[in-house]
Amino acid sequence: MIVIMTPTGQIGSRLLDILLNEAPTRDEELRVIMRDPGKLPAAARARVDVVTGSHGDAAVVDRAFTGADAVFWLVPSNPRAPSLDAVYSGFTRAAAEAFKTHGVGHVVGVSALGRGTPLADRAGHVTASLAMDDLIASTGVAYRALANPTFMDNLLRQVAPIRDHGVFTDTVTADRKAPTAATRDIAAAAAGLLLDRTWTGTGEVPVLGPEDLSANDMARTISDVLGRPVRYERQSLDDFRTALTGRGIGNAIVEGYVDMMRAKDEGLDDGVQRTPTTASPTTFREWCEEVLKPAVLA
Repeated sequence: MIVIMTPTGQIGSRLLDILLNEAPTRDEELRVIMRDPGKLPAAARARVDVVTGSHGDAAVVDRAFTGADAVFWLVPSNPRAPSLDAVYSGFTRAAAEAFKTHGVGHVVGVSALGRGTPLADRAGHVTASLAMDDLIASTGVAYRALANPTFMDNLLRQVAPIRDHGVFTDTVTADRKAPTAATRDIAAAAAGLLLDRTWTGTGEVPVLGPEDLSANDMARTISDVLGRPVRYERQSLDDFRTALTGRGIGNAIVEGYVDMMRAKDEGLDDGVQRTPTTASPTTFREWCEEVLKPAVLA
């Protein structure tokens, strides 16, 4: 039995698709936790056990983890949370107790790069995510944290300005090269770990993509794929803060994003070497052709 969080999210939905294809051949049952089961496609809903509610709720995870061998863990965003600890470790504490109570053997969690770097303790959301990993590891389960860089898929939030104005924004230096990964590759990494549970202990599994790219590199690739000029425009951290606040995001969460983006620009994601094991397959060009371009043209 594998239990999946956020089965309609950008990583969870892709993971569920993989497991629905693979689970029958592995004699695995699937269970999902979600607030609104109606959002799950009918074909998928007919093939999984659904526990309704929040995976931050002790009663919900108690039901969901009964008989579970493995869990895919991902905390949802909470723009009005009072603190970063509440978003990550606070949300996870009930599940951590349930891992122990129900003897869950293996947990795979979505986390971030940065552990072991000088920036790890002042990187906002990343710092809080690493503390969550430590909490899960302390339960005694076999745990693997997927250590991710910035997602390629985050650019989907900027489809409108890319389409209408030929521009996308971020806060990083235009020529700073860094890893970036497609969420489908993160889901594939999670599926591999959940289906082959021969691993033990705790640790990280970096998902680095196949190459380091700068924002200017991305702009050139996007322009080439779309057949129109697209440029990168750097946003100041002050403007970034103002924009987030204007969307109604609480101060603690806003400052966490600002600290994270500052740390990324100072090299937070540079601490892991790319190897055949840590590289993931989807290139940025492939992602632009298969995901971004259809979204822009829709």
